[in-house]
Amino acid sequence: MKILLADDDDNFRMLLSEILEGEGFEISAHENGALAWESLQAEGADIAVLDVNMPEMGGFELLKSIREDKRLAALPVLMMTVRSAVTDQVEGYESGADDYLPKPFANEVLVARVKVLERRILGAA
Repeated sequence: MKILLADDDDNFRMLLSEILEGEGFEISAHENGALAWESLQAEGADIAVLDVNMPEMGGFELLKSIREDKRLAALPVLMMTVRSAVTDQVEGYESGADDYLPKPFANEVLVARVKVLERRILGAA
């Protein structure tokens, strides 16, 4: 399973990459939504884990591009953000996110939520 990871915080992105690689996932990590979108168009992914607040192209903008692309529209997307208000979470779901994870979070919770998305993909195959 290949995970597209987009987060502008270098340390956080490296930490998440290590955690998910430790669980056996292949990671394609990017520092902003624009680079993540380019990678997704060129190489694809099975799941996307996106930070909301990023330079050049934010997570919600990237999510919108994913949902509007016929080849990628069904891609499972997990949004992450420090914005944890109920209204922010509702915006995430209404924008097409499959899951929404407020930061900070336990590493185990991230892994569990990614595995739920993975099961959904495998169940549909």
